[in-house]
Amino acid sequence: MSATSPSPFGVPPVKTRCLVPLTAVVLAAVLTACNPQQADDKPADGAPSSAASPAAGGPAPGAGNLTLPEAIAALPDGTEKRDGYERDSFKHWVDEDGDGCPTRAEVLLEEATTKPEQGERCALTGGVWMSYYDEVEVTDARKLDIDHMVPLAEAWDSGAYDWTAERRQAYANDLGFQRSLVAVTAKTNRSKSDKDPAQWLPPAQGARCTYAADWTATKLRWKLSVDQNERGALLELAKECPDTSVEFEEAGQ
Repeated sequence: MSATSPSPFGVPPVKTRCLVPLTAVVLAAVLTACNPQQADDKPADGAPSSAASPAAGGPAPGAGNLTLPEAIAALPDGTEKRDGYERDSFKHWVDEDGDGCPTRAEVLLEEATTKPEQGERCALTGGVWMSYYDEVEVTDARKLDIDHMVPLAEAWDSGAYDWTAERRQAYANDLGFQRSLVAVTAKTNRSKSDKDPAQWLPPAQGARCTYAADWTATKLRWKLSVDQNERGALLELAKECPDTSVEFEEAGQ
């Protein structure tokens, strides 16, 4: 599977996503509101923090379209900090537009290959989705987990520890960017947990270039840093798909 480049989006939540299975456009989707999950951000001990700085020789991030190696080079260096992390630091699955559907239900509606029926309080029944990590078609939303492309704990480690509560909420509910949220099988999400690409990759070989592009674009969008092992793993992935395009737009402050 070859990755393709998505169009950049702004920060405010929108309802105009296009589902393009198994491409560099990440499949942004979420689980229904009755099933809170914690697999994508289990706490772990971290190293002391240091100020992130742009990688030497990398192009300055902003809004643009880079090749995957260029985009990886643009990621700022940093040392991870887990101290003080709590999942509740990121208020997520909120109803930001007041229409009765929380973020995860909004994305499920938008990303389904076959639309589910919508009942009271945005209860969803039926529908079909594609889990691109393992290339599995899912016909029951209860079998899907929500994966923040860069898990909440990893985002905290990489700079979100210094954000306001409002910015963390914006990150956790980023409907304005197709790479940010992914509906995947519970098995793959829980296997990934809070791991970065040096520790975990999608089991489907054909998904890995897409995953590297999606991860990199999300970190560029939110100005999150990478550590040495993470950058090395991304660069190794990029060897297989150096021409993959990474489009991104930085989130507002």
